[in-house]
Amino acid sequence: MSTSLPHRLYTAAHVRELDRIAIEDLSIPGYTLMQRAASFSYGCLKQYWPETHSILVLCGGGNNAGDGYMLASIAIQDDNQVTVVALINPEKLVGDAQKAFQDFIQAGGEVLEFDPTLLKGIDIVVDAIFGTGLDRDIEGEIANTISCVNASTIPVMSLDIPSGLNADTGSVMNVAIQSDITPTFIGLKQGMLTHNGPKYAGEIIFNDLDVPDEVYRRLGNFDAALIEFQDYLPLLAQRDLNAHKGHFGHILVIGGDTGYTGAAQLAAEAALRVGAGLVSIATRKTHAAIMNIACPEIMSHGVEEVDELKALLKQVTVVIIGPGLGQSEWSQSLLACVLETSLPLVVDADALNLLANEPEQNSNWVLTPHPGEAARLLETDTPLIQSDRFTSATKLQEKYQGVIVLKGCGSVIADSNAQLHICPAGNPGMSSGGMGDVLSGVIGGLLAQHLSIDDSATLGVTLHATAADIAAAEEGQRGLLASDLFPYLRQLVNT
Repeated sequence: MSTSLPHRLYTAAHVRELDRIAIEDLSIPGYTLMQRAASFSYGCLKQYWPETHSILVLCGGGNNAGDGYMLASIAIQDDNQVTVVALINPEKLVGDAQKAFQDFIQAGGEVLEFDPTLLKGIDIVVDAIFGTGLDRDIEGEIANTISCVNASTIPVMSLDIPSGLNADTGSVMNVAIQSDITPTFIGLKQGMLTHNGPKYAGEIIFNDLDVPDEVYRRLGNFDAALIEFQDYLPLLAQRDLNAHKGHFGHILVIGGDTGYTGAAQLAAEAALRVGAGLVSIATRKTHAAIMNIACPEIMSHGVEEVDELKALLKQVTVVIIGPGLGQSEWSQSLLACVLETSLPLVVDADALNLLANEPEQNSNWVLTPHPGEAARLLETDTPLIQSDRFTSATKLQEKYQGVIVLKGCGSVIADSNAQLHICPAGNPGMSSGGMGDVLSGVIGGLLAQHLSIDDSATLGVTLHATAADIAAAEEGQRGLLASDLFPYLRQLVNT
């Protein structure tokens, strides 16, 4: 996924409104925008595959097909061998798309029906079948064509969005083109940044087609924001020379029921690695003596009764509850005690499962569910959560308040003002035990340093994911452990 992307993310409806404002209100000809899109896309094609000479363009309907026909015309003029397949009758095209088709014919082009043999000898496939307006599952011959392309080893470039990928949710509409790169225009579509979006879009390359800022001002609010780690660096200000550990908070990690000591240890050390002043663990008495062996800077307390926990809560500034907590009576009693305090909280793992049984609202907490936990919190199923991660995060925030971090590919954050954010960092190497515990520790560590719950969550998520990306780049994704992130977290918070 490209890192040089705009922060503003839009739904398909809002991208269409941006187009309308540019064309109707500011009198920019739609055909001019189509020319710019096709020219930019052809430039991307030649930049990524400079030896390309044989191009197959798959055209469907609407303006996305118009982009494809226009790109095909440019490619012909540049002495490429161009094959265009019309998956929807081009006679049905209207307006600028019909004009682009006529220009393609006048340039000497012709359209064919799809045949798998057309893929032989092709250097690259250009997907211009469907754009953001697709609102139904792809079936029949078009679905078969997409499956043939995906089964080949030929590089693919999609225009604006991979055909079959929902621009709003990142869900696949039965089948979708799996692209290597996707040049996208005017407004960045939020669905390409989460769920299946990154897998199918490949590297995203944005171009605003030189529309003026007035277009975006007239629309007003955008739908979600892309988190950029660099934007949050000012929050990690240089420390005063007179600073001491008391200035950077005291975190209490509550967890580590029988057989689950590792999760609490990971969260505690992560909090220290991002700069928390003091970190304690409240755990089973049978575990207390061993919980800080790997990291002696952690203070460990055996807690079996609520009164013992209440005494600890009087000494701390932030609570992380859930890592290895379990769902026993002990776990339930500790969570109930914590929920009576006014301390800022990070609630994760089993604490979320317990919360799902007796929902509460709190404006001073960060909840960090993965999709399965989110499903329990909303009393639904995981596929429904994943089918629209933006709506799911919004519903969680409405129900529980505070800040929601819906983890997964393209983690979605709904902040305390119900504004949505996406983290573009992260990799499949993070699919290992303990990663979520480290994230809880990172967010708690930032809270302890007096960041707001909104900033702690957004910075914490991207800090965690960026550390994982650096670790994976150096040693590989497979075999990446949660504890491997610690040195990179320390590096990043000192950037």
